[in-house]
Amino acid sequence: MRGLTDGAGSGGRTLATSGAATAGLVAAALFAAGCSTGGTGVQDEGVVPSSAAAKATPSPLGPPGGKDEFTGAVDAVQLLKNDPKVSARVKADLQRCAGDQFPVDTSYGVITAGTAPDVVINVMTCGDAVGMGTYVYRGTGKTYENVFILEEPSVYAVIDRGDLVVTRQVYDKGDPVADPSAEEVTTYRWSAGKFTRQFWVRNEFSRSVGEGEELPTDLPLPSEN
Repeated sequence: MRGLTDGAGSGGRTLATSGAATAGLVAAALFAAGCSTGGTGVQDEGVVPSSAAAKATPSPLGPPGGKDEFTGAVDAVQLLKNDPKVSARVKADLQRCAGDQFPVDTSYGVITAGTAPDVVINVMTCGDAVGMGTYVYRGTGKTYENVFILEEPSVYAVIDRGDLVVTRQVYDKGDPVADPSAEEVTTYRWSAGKFTRQFWVRNEFSRSVGEGEELPTDLPLPSEN
């Protein structure tokens, strides 16, 4: 699987065999029906192309006021299971992996200009760490509100300098799970109470790299001094 690009690497997994990587075309088939981002404040008209991606604007080190108010980790699994916006399919697949751990990555940061750190949760498959869904929860005192949801195969989100950066692997028919044909990186920014798309990049990967090139056999031997 190809790695994150467009600045998304900071704090995120590589979406490869070691982190947010891939999980079979089975996962892709599971979500082929497609889930939408409806009701989360995200524009629904589809990916918005852009000729170039700009760098995200740096954000404060902590919540507004300069005070670090992080008091501890949330129970990400329980948060997902109690959320009516999370699909029944994801909830059903949210099972413990080997080692008694859930396939969930959790990040904290300020991306919605709130008074407490926001929570970004990525749900993956146990075997190959293929992204199944990504979610953003905004802290509102002692509760959390789901303000972003994207459930589709091989998706992973990170916080990058105050923005939400979502990477999605793209597969053509016959692509092996570890070798997608392309990836799309979309940057979302919180504005007027919702996430809106700011930048979009699509990277298409060459199939010739790593295939092995045959060298000519009639090259002259090096002369001896």
